[in-house]
Amino acid sequence: MNKAAILHISESLMAYAIRLDELNIRLRADKNDKLDISLLYTYKCDDPHLWQEVKMKKTFEDRYFSYYEIDFKLKDKRFAYVFKIQDENEVYYLSENGLEETYDFDQFYFTSFHMPYIHEADLFEPVEWMKEAVFYQIFPERFRRGDFSKDDSYINQAWEDLPKPNSFAGGDLKGIIEKLDHIKDLGVNALYLTPIFISPTNHKYDTIDYYEIDPQFGNKNDFKKLVEKAHGFGIRIVLDAVFNHMCHENPIFKDVIEKGKESRYYDWFYINGDKADVEKINYETFAHVYNMPKLKTSNREVQDYLIKIAKYWIEEFDIDGWRLDVSDEVSHDLWKRFRKEIKAAKADAVIIGENWHNAESFLRGDEFDSIMNYAFTNVCLAYFKGEKSAQETSDYLNMVIMRNRDQANRMMLNFLDTHDTPRFITEIGGSRDKVLAALSLSVVYMGANSLFYGTEIGLEGKGDPDCRRTFPWQNLEENKTYIEKVKEILEIKKHQTIKDGDIKIYSHKDLLLLERFDQEKTLSLAINLGRQKDFALADENILISNNYSNQSLGESSFVVWEKYSK
Repeated sequence: MNKAAILHISESLMAYAIRLDELNIRLRADKNDKLDISLLYTYKCDDPHLWQEVKMKKTFEDRYFSYYEIDFKLKDKRFAYVFKIQDENEVYYLSENGLEETYDFDQFYFTSFHMPYIHEADLFEPVEWMKEAVFYQIFPERFRRGDFSKDDSYINQAWEDLPKPNSFAGGDLKGIIEKLDHIKDLGVNALYLTPIFISPTNHKYDTIDYYEIDPQFGNKNDFKKLVEKAHGFGIRIVLDAVFNHMCHENPIFKDVIEKGKESRYYDWFYINGDKADVEKINYETFAHVYNMPKLKTSNREVQDYLIKIAKYWIEEFDIDGWRLDVSDEVSHDLWKRFRKEIKAAKADAVIIGENWHNAESFLRGDEFDSIMNYAFTNVCLAYFKGEKSAQETSDYLNMVIMRNRDQANRMMLNFLDTHDTPRFITEIGGSRDKVLAALSLSVVYMGANSLFYGTEIGLEGKGDPDCRRTFPWQNLEENKTYIEKVKEILEIKKHQTIKDGDIKIYSHKDLLLLERFDQEKTLSLAINLGRQKDFALADENILISNNYSNQSLGESSFVVWEKYSK
């Protein structure tokens, strides 16, 4: 037994409340060890203390470790426990003392792991609609122009031209409204819009006024119509909040430039000197660019200001949540306040962080509901580019799940590409078959899904700004067959086993396999990126496939099927 691999941390992602009367408990061990692991438990207030034993199951396996779990129903909110770990030759007990050959149960008050008390206010309440969410991400400037009466003197490229960093093509909110039927028909039930507020750039990530729609996109009436029509279609609206920084032309920062330390906003920023100097850039910024001064989000006045903005768009326009730009560079202090205020304004408003890395510290139920799952994107790119095997991919996907609580995993925003990355189809060499297989993986994997506009017609694009091409609406008809395949894949999201089922991820030879299951059904996915494979599914209900026929999986193929549990 590799004793150094054994790990459990109480009151963490390895021991947390699912509900007031239910815990999830995890233990990590060496992948190569064959172990029987039991949870030994008692209730702290029982007298006498009767210890009971229940077996734990191995649920996930990554490159180095196996993970054992149990969802445990409680009769009391005060709970004490230790682990019994057994291999062929040895028995050990794991407590706060560490790994020992014996355990003194009479002294458990001092040494056991424990859950002191489960408080309702500390529960991580999931946003239920996120379990079946299919997002469609729109970069409004490039999606569609619908308003031809607006001042278009700012437009400096033809719609069909490839974009440059400072290109303006003229997309707007009316264009989105016009195409809501197309979006709905895909099977989408949520929109994520990159910033729409007043800004001098095409991307709008440098905000001048958080309370006004940029005239290039329309006005508040247009936005109200968009929200109302989208809601009528059963589509939710999530906006992009840029709260890490603002534009240097924002009146607040301009006041600091003008008045220096005499400005009431001086302490809203990180300034080295008496005045903010745009030429010297003597203030902290986003990504070392002068036009995006960084906000001091630990400042109470800054927090009040930003939270008021976020609540305004919920209360006045009934939006359904926020995607938080550069969220990992913002203080935890703000996000804890932010969550309480936003949830008070709209309980099922979703809060999604733009964290590119492990974000467990933000996903404990007191800050974000979800993050943009770049870890998922990263492994998809490696797998479909042929850089990772099916085994390496299943290991990685399992590891990513073990980073977070179950509530967060079921709300993670899984995507293949965004406005910040090259288009997935371009990165993998243009294979539409691989894109379809990757989409099926994103749908069957645990979490919500996001489709970047144009994916449904195979829109190409290298890095920014090329990934932000305009939508070629004239190409819809010629891509009709491909669009139908995308719709079939997204339809899988409606299955109950996808919304609420558990997950198993593994490989067999060079096949990548996922199962989503509950007590009634198992829904499975197989992906083959290698040579032709015999794959018999004669008695199963095949839901969708690509390059699968005569019980054989072709190259760059997938099949999704379901069966009733025995």
